[in-house]
Amino acid sequence: MFFIVSIMIIVGGLTRLTDSGLSITEWELFSGFFPPLSQNEWILYFNLYKGIPEFKLQNFDMTLQEFKIIFWWEWAHRFLGRLIGIGYLLPLIYFSFKIKITKLINLYFIFFLICFQGFLGWYMVSSGLVDRVDVSHFRLSAHLFIAFLILSLIYLNYLKLIKTKKISHKLNSFIPLSFLILIFVQISVGAFVSGMDAGKIYNSWPLMGYSYFPNDNSLENLFEIGALSDPSLVQFIHRNLAYVIGLFYLIIFYKIYRNKMIDLYKSINYLGFFIVLQIILGILTILNGAQIYIASLHQISSIFLISSCIYFCYLNSRVN
Repeated sequence: MFFIVSIMIIVGGLTRLTDSGLSITEWELFSGFFPPLSQNEWILYFNLYKGIPEFKLQNFDMTLQEFKIIFWWEWAHRFLGRLIGIGYLLPLIYFSFKIKITKLINLYFIFFLICFQGFLGWYMVSSGLVDRVDVSHFRLSAHLFIAFLILSLIYLNYLKLIKTKKISHKLNSFIPLSFLILIFVQISVGAFVSGMDAGKIYNSWPLMGYSYFPNDNSLENLFEIGALSDPSLVQFIHRNLAYVIGLFYLIIFYKIYRNKMIDLYKSINYLGFFIVLQIILGILTILNGAQIYIASLHQISSIFLISSCIYFCYLNSRVN
């Protein structure tokens, strides 16, 4: 399940990067399991797409062959969603008869999130079918947040099933938990960046153009709610959260090595590697104007980052 959900997140990111998310304009919970199998079905889907603002205002010269490209990305994303639902539900039903349901509450909660994620995905898509040419970046962010929450809970349950040795000394649990929350916040802000194509502006680093703060804005705008809908401010927030995360990591790293918490050395080193990798890929994404392959690698790296952070937090809770 962990690997399938990871692939789902990667395909979802590519669906966004290729602007494919609005190619299927209807919910189709069951009927959309199979793709179009005839020319008439393709024309029907294309005609439905022609009725939304994205086609009328942005892709009005798109051909049927070009439509098929974006359709396949969205169809694959939805197909993986169905596969995750079925692949999770069948074993859950089986174990419900083999094990007391009270011992499976956490797994039922994950299944609830999987179902909710399907609804949230359609809620996101529906935001781009009437008055705009893309989906709401707030709904996109919520969709990505739940995806990473599902992934994290699956991995956490996996860690509980395998035999992980207990450690002798630990950090105050508040520290790794705060760090994990900060990572989730950064992923959510990253979705804002993606949703508004904010990575395609200010393609320079470490400055944004010719200054540290974007010169098309004023500092007081940063503290208004509208900042989360301003592309340049969202990019600024995303950049600086990365610096905060890097600094926070160095403090944790220092505390672990200073206090000789040997059992945490490996996990904190893995975490550090993926933080550095994520920052480097983030910088390259900015410098290359959110070019699709680098931007996708940046999202793939976030899967490793959140997983290593979950592992670190879990290991820190395993005290003799």
